[in-house]
Amino acid sequence: MLKVAVIGAKGRMGTYVCEAVEGAEDMELVARLDAGDDLAEVIKTAGATHAVDFTTPQTAEANAMAALGAGVHVVVGTTGWTEEAYARVREAAAAAGKSVLIAPNFAISAVLAMKFAAAAAPYFESVEVIEMHHPDKLDAPSGTAIATAKGIAAAREAAGAPALPDNTQTDELGTRGGKVTGVPVHAVRLRGLYASEEVLLGNPGEQLVVRTDCFDRVSFMPGVLLGLRKVADYQGLTIGLDAFLGL
Repeated sequence: MLKVAVIGAKGRMGTYVCEAVEGAEDMELVARLDAGDDLAEVIKTAGATHAVDFTTPQTAEANAMAALGAGVHVVVGTTGWTEEAYARVREAAAAAGKSVLIAPNFAISAVLAMKFAAAAAPYFESVEVIEMHHPDKLDAPSGTAIATAKGIAAAREAAGAPALPDNTQTDELGTRGGKVTGVPVHAVRLRGLYASEEVLLGNPGEQLVVRTDCFDRVSFMPGVLLGLRKVADYQGLTIGLDAFLGL
């Protein structure tokens, strides 16, 4: 029986996570934490074995550190991480002898879309990423889009693919999007959307579109529960749910 503490329990995602954990036969929700709580103390007192964080980019690293300090495995769905922050968490996890999963997206469709895009990228001359979310999202581009672009760039580099063609001479407004490891990423914030991503891949005379759509936060819950069940099996820091899916 996994004993789970949820950090950000009153938030939109945290509410769903609490319900999912309570509905899982092999898990027990032992603590609901939010801003102002002494995370390490509550986690220890509750006897938690695992913690889940869905908060904000400004607090996620400190929350992960506190949970590791309390001696539990950690699953993080908050985005906005830097390479430096990853390194600090990796070091803290090793020191604590615990495991951490940080995933840019817990939707199975999104994880598969990222893998499909990376597999296809070396075979196409052009590739661009469009991520589309509701306007209440705090960070742009999304963590999923960043991970997608990095996976595409790594696959193209490994295959020796040339740089993406783009003869744009002027773009004072930045309409060509931001470059993530050389891959153009465009962020849309539109009321009515929840979370969608398109990867457009093009060759002369053909186009491939890889798209994932999530319409409700419930779509993330199978991935969150999988992360909780698997995180202890993977030493240190794991970035991305795909490792737990055997992809």
